[in-house]
Amino acid sequence: MVGRRETIVEELPGVTRDRKDLEAEWIGRRFIVTDTGGWLDSTKVLEAKVSAQAERALDDADLILFVVDVTVGVTDEDDRFAELLRRRNRPVMVVANKVDGPNREPDIWELCRFGLGDPYAISALHGRQTGDFLDEVVARLPGGSAEESAAQDAESGEKVLGLAIVGRPNVGKSTLFNRLAGDERSVVHDLPGTTRDTIDTVIQTADGEKLRIIDTAGLRRDVRTASGTEYYSLVRSLRAIDSADVAALVIDASEGVTQQDQRLAERVDGAGSPVVIVLNKWDLLDTEARESLGFQVEDKLGFVGYAPPLRMSGLTGRGVQRLLPAVAESTAAYRRRVSTAELNRVLRTAQAEHPSPNGRVLYATQGATDPPTFTLFTTRRLHPTYLRYLERRIREGFGFGPTPLKLRARVRGS
Repeated sequence: MVGRRETIVEELPGVTRDRKDLEAEWIGRRFIVTDTGGWLDSTKVLEAKVSAQAERALDDADLILFVVDVTVGVTDEDDRFAELLRRRNRPVMVVANKVDGPNREPDIWELCRFGLGDPYAISALHGRQTGDFLDEVVARLPGGSAEESAAQDAESGEKVLGLAIVGRPNVGKSTLFNRLAGDERSVVHDLPGTTRDTIDTVIQTADGEKLRIIDTAGLRRDVRTASGTEYYSLVRSLRAIDSADVAALVIDASEGVTQQDQRLAERVDGAGSPVVIVLNKWDLLDTEARESLGFQVEDKLGFVGYAPPLRMSGLTGRGVQRLLPAVAESTAAYRRRVSTAELNRVLRTAQAEHPSPNGRVLYATQGATDPPTFTLFTTRRLHPTYLRYLERRIREGFGFGPTPLKLRARVRGS
């Protein structure tokens, strides 16, 4: 329906767990398709939470597509779900999927027993009869012409800042995502790897700005050693890191900074976007553990020392209000440009207070933003330690705060 690979598909039950909203377009009409994890009448905690997400999608929808596998036939679960749909009294289309050829078409009439209208025979995998099916979907959607849809699309063309929430499995990313979204958009469970696909939602901040928050699957190993669903989950998470405007690296404060946290911080820092470090579950630590964690952050995450850690609890909401202001500060600094005269004044003062033992900076310019990038023209090659000193002085002199800076030193005449 959306014309691209946007959801993880594998021949296993229960791959999809969260509801995911995607924009689709057909014959000039734009609409939102919500993919759900399916519905089961189950008492198991995780399956019940997935089903609850599907029911929330039903309540929000203008049209419900009830998809049934004709190769399996009608199951008891299908009958119970059809009964739930009849009670809701919402517009429903029964979709007979996996009708890969004419020999399967007679099987669809068994679905009339649901009392929800004639079924539509399609093959989602091969695209068979999906054009006629989408014609009917668009015809049943309420209101809105193609011209109105195009106008809405033009309005939605504005650039929305993207915040990716990343971290290891079970550190509380989905809980934090739901807290920021103000809604139970992601399934939260103590089973590691509950989130398998990237889920995003757009919120409006206190200052009226729009922000797209992206919940990602937990990253636990190198993508080259993963397979199946885990491989695609990792790929989607890495893609979210690379495309996001800012990343919130969530660390489980009760476990401390692990080697995997370090690798993730390196990956996020390498993407070049601003980083905000979130020490989640802070409320579970006593005074001694908090002091120990502070030393771990300084020691193991020193290479992203420009990103001051935020202490909070996504579960209780304590300290979460500091995250969005930190994101706004880091992105503003990420796009900041400083004057050449002021830049060289800061560097002259820095060199006067602490001269380099091998060469000096003649002058410097800011060549780019996103992130702020500076070119230093020097008499000789400067030691990396001295370059870090100059970076710190630039950061302090212009208040760049929690955003990465890039310094390029060029020996004059080379």
